[in-house]
Parts: sequence; C-alpha cells; structure tokens
Amino acid sequence: MSESQKEIVLSHLKKNKTITSWEAIQTYRCTRLADKIFVLRQEGHEIITNNMTNENGKRFAEYVLIKESSNVR
Repeated sequence: MSESQKEIVLSHLKKNKTITSWEAIQTYRCTRLADKIFVLRQEGHEIITNNMTNENGKRFAEYVLIKESSNVR
C-alpha cells in the first residue's frame, strides 16, 4: 500500500521544514494541501502558516513545521 498524501506531506515537512501548495501540486500531485495541514494539526503537529507574496504580487501560504506531535500514529 502506498503512503497517503498526508503521510507524504508530513515526510516532506520533516525533511524540508516548509511546503507550499505549488510544491505539493508539482511534486506530489496533492491539490488539497490545506486539508492535509488541517489533519496534521488535529493530530498534534505544530505547523504555522506564513502568508507570502511572490515577485509578481501573487499571495500564497507557506506551511512550516515547528514541532512534530509526540502522539506518533
């Protein structure tokens, strides 16, 4: 059985500390990153949202893993 997208996003955050929707779409074909982040937060992972603006004025969210949950499932 393959990893769920939630597990893939968590793995990415553990390795890289940050992820954006564009990275999730391009790398993992995950189109509902905010939902995966919501679930990870519900599981106890401390993830903050940085509101960013690119050079063209386009706004986007960057999610940052601050602390992993001690409730490993």
